[in-house]
Amino acid sequence: MTASTVSYNIMAAGNKKIYTFRTTEHLARMLTKKIRNMVKDSIISGRSFNIALSGGSTPRILFEHIAKSYGDQEIWENVRFYWVDERCVPPDHQESNFRMVNEAFLRHLSHSGKHVFRMMGEVDPQAEADRYSRLIRNQLPLRENLPAFDLVLLGMGSDGHTASIFPDQMQLLLTDRLCKVAVHPGSGQKRITLTGKVINNADHIYFLVTGREKAKMVAGIIGGGPEQEKYPAAHIKPRRGTLEWFLDDAAASILQLLKHPGFHSFNN
Repeated sequence: MTASTVSYNIMAAGNKKIYTFRTTEHLARMLTKKIRNMVKDSIISGRSFNIALSGGSTPRILFEHIAKSYGDQEIWENVRFYWVDERCVPPDHQESNFRMVNEAFLRHLSHSGKHVFRMMGEVDPQAEADRYSRLIRNQLPLRENLPAFDLVLLGMGSDGHTASIFPDQMQLLLTDRLCKVAVHPGSGQKRITLTGKVINNADHIYFLVTGREKAKMVAGIIGGGPEQEKYPAAHIKPRRGTLEWFLDDAAASILQLLKHPGFHSFNN
């Protein structure tokens, strides 16, 4: 394998594609290339590229790889950065999703920051959920009267949550509100999150999941386990767009053993 080559497997199931990689570095390398090509296509078509970002350790690896891998920073001037969710903490707090993305990626870019639209975790949560709802409705193209992101990057917790939509708050998947206040079921911490209808209205949705501790949940959601419907991540089903999962071998370990009849595997 050369330094520029990434080895991966693809499984197709229904309208989903599942990519599995030997390492998180390989995952980040391929995903960086895919996102970069999507941004370049938007430049060619003369439109801005709107992306919603998530926090977490796996997205951080991706953002760090993007920051160090490409010198053609001018392409990122065509990107408008939004957030999938945010903890209700100040932007310099160690738990802030904005802080993580800024440290790993955004501060390395040459743009002025005018295209960075963070969720303000330091203000009143409900007021901020309302403000962010207005922001994305006014700035993003609408499809069926809902904002339509070009790309939404999601993680998944070992409890099956995604964004800040937790299993005990499934109503956030169906609400007509664009953003809502969520509450972490363990800590009680308030968060601001995009809701299910907005996420499912995106052109592309990418799940980034790594680690053996997520393997059982990955298998249950992608493989169609008996309790699948209990988990928010299982309800991420784009209305018109594409859904792709990017997994390291550890996260995919149980899924790969299932040999589910709906899956078709391809090697690259």
